[in-house]
Amino acid sequence: MRAISQTRYNLQRVVAKVLFYVLVIGFCFVALFPVYWMIVNSIQPLSYGMQYPPPLWPQEISFQPFTTLFESFPVARWLLNSIFLATMTTLLVLALAIVGSFTMTFLKWRGKAAFGLLLLMTQMLPEALVVIPIYAMYRELGLANSLPALSLIDAAFILPICIWVLKNAFDSVAVDIYEAALIDGCSPLSAMIRTLLPLSAPGLVAVSVVAFFYAWNEYLFAVTLISGAENRPVSVGLASLRVMLDTPIDRVLAAALFFSIFPVIFYLLIQRYIVAGLSAGAVKG
Repeated sequence: MRAISQTRYNLQRVVAKVLFYVLVIGFCFVALFPVYWMIVNSIQPLSYGMQYPPPLWPQEISFQPFTTLFESFPVARWLLNSIFLATMTTLLVLALAIVGSFTMTFLKWRGKAAFGLLLLMTQMLPEALVVIPIYAMYRELGLANSLPALSLIDAAFILPICIWVLKNAFDSVAVDIYEAALIDGCSPLSAMIRTLLPLSAPGLVAVSVVAFFYAWNEYLFAVTLISGAENRPVSVGLASLRVMLDTPIDRVLAAALFFSIFPVIFYLLIQRYIVAGLSAGAVKG
């Protein structure tokens, strides 16, 4: 009987493991198939993609959409603009989120809880509600059509959630470590840099990822405030490929491939720092 029970238990474990891997493969297929379809239809002539039913694999390899795209549109310029915009927004958010999270975690002042709640409530404000007043203000100040000015708006909208993310990381750091640094003669700023930031590395990386992806994908403020073609980020440039009479689907998919690959590269480059940050935070005791 015991042998039969053990065999039945092993069979159940095998079935459960098989079902788990089938579910994982199914979810991966659903998530990755649009990317595969975008690649397939950007490296073959458009005539194959317009067939019904369309072929599931490339029938003919052609890089004509990529060459036409780069010859007809300043895609490289758009990519550089997006990289500059996302990097500048990330640096601004990091600097302001560190100060804001430190103030809400380690300083005692009246109204701190109400301020934190108000900060969180700003995320309920839709961008479409304020885009016209912001555009009017920027036009009066002469800040329209400027990527640094656009980064200020992007940073302002993503900053509240980043402050709360980093505050949770600061909350996990023992207050005794910060106070010990103060007793040893460090100033509050020096103590924050020497103790809090190294131990909060996972939170800093999370804030960087959130800010970078928000600025990279943001469209409404970019299309409203950026009027010159030379300052367009990729999100606005990609939308400009659509025309009324004939939208070049193959070129749009080729541009979307470039639009998607840079955030993936950014995440792959920063992934090891996420792991290193988790290891650093694990030995803070």
